[in-house]
Amino acid sequence: MLTLAWPFLLLLLPLPFIFKKKQQTKPMTGHLVLPGASQSSALASTTTRQSLQKRYWLVWCLLVLACARPLWVGEPIELPSKGRDLMLSVDLSGSMQIEDMVLDGKAVDRFTLIQHVISDFIERRKGDRIGLILFADHAYLQSPLTQDRRTVAQYLKEAQIGLVGKQTAIGEAIALGVKRFDKVEQSNRVLILLTDGSNNAGAISPEQATAIAKQRGITIYTIGVGADVMERRTLFGKERVNPSMDLDEAQLQQIASTTGGQYFRARNTEELEKIYQVIDSLEPVARDQLSYRPQAELFYWPLGLALLASIMISFGYVSFGFKRNSNNANKGGR
Repeated sequence: MLTLAWPFLLLLLPLPFIFKKKQQTKPMTGHLVLPGASQSSALASTTTRQSLQKRYWLVWCLLVLACARPLWVGEPIELPSKGRDLMLSVDLSGSMQIEDMVLDGKAVDRFTLIQHVISDFIERRKGDRIGLILFADHAYLQSPLTQDRRTVAQYLKEAQIGLVGKQTAIGEAIALGVKRFDKVEQSNRVLILLTDGSNNAGAISPEQATAIAKQRGITIYTIGVGADVMERRTLFGKERVNPSMDLDEAQLQQIASTTGGQYFRARNTEELEKIYQVIDSLEPVARDQLSYRPQAELFYWPLGLALLASIMISFGYVSFGFKRNSNNANKGGR
């Protein structure tokens, strides 16, 4: 169905006609008539001017139509009436840049792997509402719960390590998720927490935030990210180290078990993807039936036609003026 987003702008269509009418009502004074001028040339000039005015009127109509934003509205599409509410809390502390993970046969840092796997996870969440929290020194809400999966995935893609600090405020990340779920009714309230360290920042402890989450009926799934062994070069050759020494697995397990969730250890891509099966097993919550109608912008059609008409009029006028000047020059030469 063809419609206009701003149809009230069509009221501007008669504007040039109104100004033209006012100019015509003004008395013409000081009009000079040349004795040698013929009536036929004057009539031709008037006809040419009227033709140009009609063409410019067409350009004006096309511009006004483009400003009114013509739209093509499709048939209504019903959104899924059942789904889950998932809030993702992703760690952006400095340790997330440790390159102890492997993706497609190449060594990558922890956050790059999380971006890759979680982006795929978000894409598969059709019917679910996804929210995104980023935390380091403090926790920040990047996206509220929404079914716009592309936007959430884009926010995660644009995030950078150290964007909100270098430490790890796990307690604040949980507390912020609890606060956002307070505004949601009829929800299974699932918080997925991904981190590679232990709580060393923030105004609230993980224990306090977990106790509040349990009271509010929020289930927390925790994921500890980082490899167990990594080789690094030294002056004396290669040595094997544990890059996940700062990961407090006991605390993450306690958070998950207290709220009825599970703890996952993500040493590689396969282990991180196990969260899929668990989330898919959650019972979706029924919601009110919603629908939307896809829209396609069509303003560029009248805008393009207006530009094309303006160019054609301009070239036609220049050509006419050149011929007229050439004829005058020839007459003068005689």
